[in-house]
Formats: sequence, structure tokens, C-alpha cells
Amino acid sequence: MKWDFMWVLLLSLSLCWCSLVHSLDNTAASESLNSMVQNFALRSLVKHRPQTGALYDALLPRNLSGMDASVVRLRSRRLWNKGANFSYFRIPPRTVSIPHVKRLAIVYQNLANWSSLYYDFPGYSLISSVVGFMVFDASNVTDTITLRNLTLNTMGQPISIQFPNITFIISRVRCVTFNANGTVQLTEMGSPGVCYSRDQGHFSVVLPLEKKRGSWYLWLLGFLLGFFGFIIAGYAGFSSLKLVTAKRIQAMEKQTNEDQVLQCRWLGNSKMPSAPVTRTQPVLETGVL
Repeated sequence: MKWDFMWVLLLSLSLCWCSLVHSLDNTAASESLNSMVQNFALRSLVKHRPQTGALYDALLPRNLSGMDASVVRLRSRRLWNKGANFSYFRIPPRTVSIPHVKRLAIVYQNLANWSSLYYDFPGYSLISSVVGFMVFDASNVTDTITLRNLTLNTMGQPISIQFPNITFIISRVRCVTFNANGTVQLTEMGSPGVCYSRDQGHFSVVLPLEKKRGSWYLWLLGFLLGFFGFIIAGYAGFSSLKLVTAKRIQAMEKQTNEDQVLQCRWLGNSKMPSAPVTRTQPVLETGVL
């Protein structure tokens, strides 16, 4: 019993360790991807000598085919007055950057068919692409090395993320937020196809996976079936042996009865041999009857 407990404990620890390593690998891979997309998006911004408030598509390398990225440069004053309504996101008015800068750049991203490769959430399945946005200081877009990340303060108002073509029942689906620090947040969907956030990050819609019974259930079921199968087989074998023995005894008794010279009669509950009655006629010594 002690060794069984130790084996289960070691198995649980190994599974937890594998899950942790997998999570760390995904976090590192997503950070590397975000950095790469950021650089290509900002290069596109520099190349176009952008107008403030214009959205530009980023030219990504072929090895990221299928992924979409775009970038817009805004004045902080405009973000405060009008907010930003680009791509899948709507940032509300009265939003400020922290720290405050004169101009900022927002890089939008849609991972499309790359979503499940870089992001996952145990127990849930992605049913939409992972989309996200990142905010940077764009006061000097000609020097990408000095660009720094910014955070947003929406003054308590939510940032809405629109996911089209979500046809599942709202009560079943959930909104998931993959934060930049590696944490994951799960929230309910307030309205069909719309999720909400307070800051930048990556977002998707997930559906709970069906719970599967653990392997212990299969082991227990197999043991019970085997145990009862063994009992049934043993009972069937014993009954068959008993029936064969009874038939042999009946055959022996029948053969014995056929070989007997003496007749048998029943006396009460017992079967006894009986010779035929033959009376000897009396004979006088003189030979005269």
C-alpha cells in the first residue's frame, strides 16, 4: 500500500512538472513572437512615414504566413478625446498611457492558425483566433531600440474585443486573457462575441472540454469485470464437472443392474437383491408321494 501511494505521488509530481515546463516554453515562445511582430510592425511604420491615426499593415516574413499584424500611431491627446477603434479592439475615450508620452503606437496582432501553437489554457479549447495589441512609446519611431512598452489607464472603462462568428451559447463559452507577465485570466462573456479587458494583452474565446474519467476508473472497471468473470467461469466449471460426475454414476449403476443375476426389490427406501422363490417338492424316502 505504501509503494502504491509513493508511485501515485511521483506520477502526480511528474505531471505537474511537465505542465509547468510546457507553460514556461509557451510563455517564452509567445514573448519571442511578440517581439518579432513588434519589430516588423514598427519597421512598416517607419517605412510609410505614417500619418497620425492611419492604420498600416505590417509586412511579416514568409515563415509567419497566415498571421496578420497592423500598426497605428496616435497622439495621446486624441486617445484621450476619442479613444481608438481599430482592428478587433475599441479603446474608450478618457484613456491615458502610463507613463505619459506625446505619441504612442499600437501594434495589433491576429495569430489566426498559429493561435494554439503559442497559447493554450488547460481544460479549455480555443474556438477563435488569438488576437492582441501592444502599446509603445512612439515619440521617436526612427530609433526602434529605445522604444519602451506602455500600459493604459482607461479610468475604469472596459476595452472591448469583438470576435465575429461566435455561434456557441454564451453560458458555455468563456473569454480568456493572456497577460504579458504569463498569467491567464478567465472571464464570462457579457454579450455575444464580445470580451472585455482593462489593458493590453492577447485574448481569445474558449470552450470547456468534456471531462474524461480518469484512468483509475478504467482500472477499477477492468478489475471488477475480471473478478466477476472469474467467479462466473468457476461456477460454470464446477457445475459442468458435477453434471458429468452425476452422469457417470448413473451410467455405472445402469451397467451394474444389467449385469446382476439376482433380481432387485425395494424394501422401504433400500434396494436389495432378491432370488426367485423356488419351492422343492417333498419326496418320501419310499419314493411314493
